[in-house]
Amino acid sequence: MTDMADSSRQRFLDACACRPVDRPPIWMMRQAGRALPEYRELKKKHSFIEMVQTPDLATEVTLQPIRRFAFDAAVMFSDILVIPEAMGQGYTFREEGGIQMDFSISSQRDVERLHTEGVVDRLEYVSQAIGQIRRELDGQTALLGFSGSPWTLANYMMEGGSASEFLQARRLFRTEPKLFEQLMEKLTVAVSDYLKMQAEAGVDAIQIFDSLGGMLSSEEYEGISGSWIRRVIESLQGAVPVILFSRGTAGSLQELVQTNAQILGLDWSISLAEARSRMPATMGVQGNLDPSILTTTPEIAARETTRILEEMRGQNGFIFNLGHGVTPDAKIENIESVVATVKGFK
Repeated sequence: MTDMADSSRQRFLDACACRPVDRPPIWMMRQAGRALPEYRELKKKHSFIEMVQTPDLATEVTLQPIRRFAFDAAVMFSDILVIPEAMGQGYTFREEGGIQMDFSISSQRDVERLHTEGVVDRLEYVSQAIGQIRRELDGQTALLGFSGSPWTLANYMMEGGSASEFLQARRLFRTEPKLFEQLMEKLTVAVSDYLKMQAEAGVDAIQIFDSLGGMLSSEEYEGISGSWIRRVIESLQGAVPVILFSRGTAGSLQELVQTNAQILGLDWSISLAEARSRMPATMGVQGNLDPSILTTTPEIAARETTRILEEMRGQNGFIFNLGHGVTPDAKIENIESVVATVKGFK
């Protein structure tokens, strides 16, 4: 192991602990591989779900962006919907695009069909993949696990998959609060057990994606999403740092802080410096380049990356990242420009 390789992983861990680092660590949100030709070649031979459920394939997809870009952290290849599937609600991909759940959650009977017992056993393929990825990374690069938040998962489960408008979960919260609580209780248990398994398998940190948190007002956020995330984080008992990413929730910043995550991942709709000024000094911040920048030019990508780096100059606990996931039309030369700019920042 070289000193340079060792510093890459350590830089990430130091940032998670809000300690000073020589430069901000960098990694990309989930699905960074979608822009790569090697991923597309693999996708011609294997379905997405097959790649998720096969440790050898999940390992390969996880490592592809690391080989190209040498990020400070790798994100295990998986999907947030492995949780509902392990609870008894499978999913597929629609021919026209988007996700299709095997059935929709709409009644007491549907909630009772979901089982939390044995979730970790049914997700053993994730644990196996984590072990393989760690061996391949050989201590040189940090490894991140992840899960969807209970609220975000509930929305896909109640809509029966992807939707232009996610309405059913909010409706259930208002019309049948006890049933909503039963569903969220089950999801909180399943997500907690799943993330404990990831920590035990060897991930260095975990990210919770509350991608649909922005549908909630700041008054609603704590009761509908934030309190359940806090329970998940508490269940981990500090085993690994937790990064909470909640899209479109700049107005709920204090509610996000109250989840007790170690790091908040922010989208591009809020200034990182402003958010930093409203957060505890012991809490890190991650973000927040607009993913659309990766579809422009290397010059624009470098300029916008530098702007964020200057904005956060000298801040402890800062991790450079996108403000959401990598899009399939992202250009490799733009990702390379972002990485080079961060790594060359002084």
